Amino acid sequence: MAMNRAQHAAFRRVGVPGALSTLTAAKRAAEEVLIAGEIPEKHTSVAKATIDCAGLIPGLKSRPTARLSFFAACLAVIVFCSGTHAVLRAQAANPSSAANPFFGSVTIHAASDETLNLSLDDAVRRGLENNLGLKEAESGEKLLRGEKNEALQEFLPTILLTGDTGVHQQNLAALGFGPGVIGEFSKLFPGGKLPAGFSEITRDDLTEGQIRFSQTLFSGPVIAGWRAAGAAARAAHFATMSARGEVVQQVATAYLRAIAAASEVDNAKALESEDQLLLSQAHEAHEAGTAANLDELRARVELQAQQQTLITAENALEKDLILLKREIGVDPGQKIALTDPAPYSELAAQTPEEVRAIAYKNRQDYQNLENQAVGYKAIYSSFRSQRLPTLSFGGYYGVSEVTGVGAHGNFVAQGNLSVPLFREGKLRGNTESARAQLGAVNAQLDDLRGHIDQQVRSALLDVDATTQLVAVARSNVELATRALSDETDRVNAGVDDNLPLVTAQATLASAQSNLVESLYQYNLSKLALARASGVLEQQYRVYLGR
Repeated sequence: MAMNRAQHAAFRRVGVPGALSTLTAAKRAAEEVLIAGEIPEKHTSVAKATIDCAGLIPGLKSRPTARLSFFAACLAVIVFCSGTHAVLRAQAANPSSAANPFFGSVTIHAASDETLNLSLDDAVRRGLENNLGLKEAESGEKLLRGEKNEALQEFLPTILLTGDTGVHQQNLAALGFGPGVIGEFSKLFPGGKLPAGFSEITRDDLTEGQIRFSQTLFSGPVIAGWRAAGAAARAAHFATMSARGEVVQQVATAYLRAIAAASEVDNAKALESEDQLLLSQAHEAHEAGTAANLDELRARVELQAQQQTLITAENALEKDLILLKREIGVDPGQKIALTDPAPYSELAAQTPEEVRAIAYKNRQDYQNLENQAVGYKAIYSSFRSQRLPTLSFGGYYGVSEVTGVGAHGNFVAQGNLSVPLFREGKLRGNTESARAQLGAVNAQLDDLRGHIDQQVRSALLDVDATTQLVAVARSNVELATRALSDETDRVNAGVDDNLPLVTAQATLASAQSNLVESLYQYNLSKLALARASGVLEQQYRVYLGR
């Protein structure tokens, strides 16, 4: 791999092993930012939008118009968050669940002394069970399903059963039955006179029971609100499915990164062993007087430089393992062993048109946005339907018993027809706002189609490029291994000193590091292609060749 001037300067300043470590770390950091912004699936769940909106709308439970505003606000927040979430993640300095919940999880079991053997499938399964971002999305979906049921209740019958008993004391004069009025009723009593001891203050024991019924028979806003709630619930479902795809990509990426880091450690240990052997040979040759002291010093410097590289590689591996454990719900202190090697398999050739058709069918963010458009259309219809009459029916039947008088039944049955006569300003304003929101979502939907095409084509180009890089990297390792073997023979034969040998070792270290990085990038590009197609969760094994 060719190096620019800055890379050559780095090699001269910190030595070959240190520069390789620096470049590898820089590649990793840049790759994390690219992954965060490369495929901006709609990670922000409907749940979080719902929670945020519910706290901002007073009287949500009691007013149908507030409920419609709630759905409109939720959908608006979802669209806004979907466009900014990837940018916020890309700006995060360190992988942390505080900035991105998909980097966190719910830890179920405490760390144990036993080593946990972890395959890629096990890691993905644990991630789908414990990842914090997915749990938030699932909670949001449940929340909106509850809101959908509440919207359904608006035009289902409401039946209440009530009962009460008590002692009542009443002032007849205060109720309008003064002496003059009561005197007119005196002729109804025997003898045309009020009973002796009659008092205007009465006391009675009343026991009653009632069953009440009410139902909205027709209401345009209620029907449209039900449709909007259904669209929001479907959008939440697709947001959850998108979150599952995000978990698979995050966990698989972390697992592959840990595999690559483990390969770097293995390569560094192998080179350290070779450097230790060369130092021993150089020391023996110097003691025997057949080699200069410079050769021994050069071998010792190379060994210590390789020891630094090994320390750096082991530290990077431990940090990568901690990140993996945080994403899948394993205690950070738990010892784990990765059981799967770095996968490699060639991917069947696909055209952009084929992948794009699959993406339109399976991309959860695309289906999410389609349901958002349906929701906004329902809200727009609800505001228009507020001009229509509302018909409802209600009533009750009850039995009342007064001590000394007896029990009797009573009932009410009534229908209500409400016709809006004039509130045109508010209706037109709401309708225009809903039309604008619907137009914005439709524009975003059109843009997303083009964005999916862009992502598919970019992912296919990355897969093709990284395939070639892997082939070249493997060839470089083979050539560097042969060159190191030949140079070792020349040094042992006394033809060369160990300076060309050190150079050959550095060349092999660079080739091995490039091969590890190329395999890692190749697998990431295939995961990105599966994510762009919308089939990552179902087919990640196929794309990785497992």
